[in-house]
Amino acid sequence: MTAIRTYADTSVFGGVFDDEFKEPSRAFFDLVQSGRFQLLISDLSRREVEEAPAPVRTFFDELLGRMEFVALDETAIALRDAYIQAGVVGPSSLDDAAHVAVATVAKAELIVSWNFRHIVHFEKIRHYNEVNASRGYGSVEIRSPLEVLDYEDEDI
Repeated sequence: MTAIRTYADTSVFGGVFDDEFKEPSRAFFDLVQSGRFQLLISDLSRREVEEAPAPVRTFFDELLGRMEFVALDETAIALRDAYIQAGVVGPSSLDDAAHVAVATVAKAELIVSWNFRHIVHFEKIRHYNEVNASRGYGSVEIRSPLEVLDYEDEDI
């Protein structure tokens, strides 16, 4: 099975140390380690992690060998700005739009995040993908880590 190109924003790394999100975040990263997901990370994520508590930075560093770094380049910045112009999110959510833009430009199949307000929100997802389509990009699935875990089927 080919690994799914998956962009994880910073909230997923922090989720490993949050009581509410700990179990699904760890399970997601276990699937990264097993090769189910090819983890994409941007320089924006790296900058955000540098400001995170030490355990989050250490955990991030432990996964460096499993990460593919993608740049927040001029193309991604133009897409980020298109999201803002279209009103998908407001200017105060520039970094949230940048995460989606860099993942889209890098051809991620999936974005995982715990940001339910600006990223993992059914209306936002639709609007992100509308802007993507208008600019010639494919759509991207946006889910919480909880939604991408493997569950064993019982009594189907």
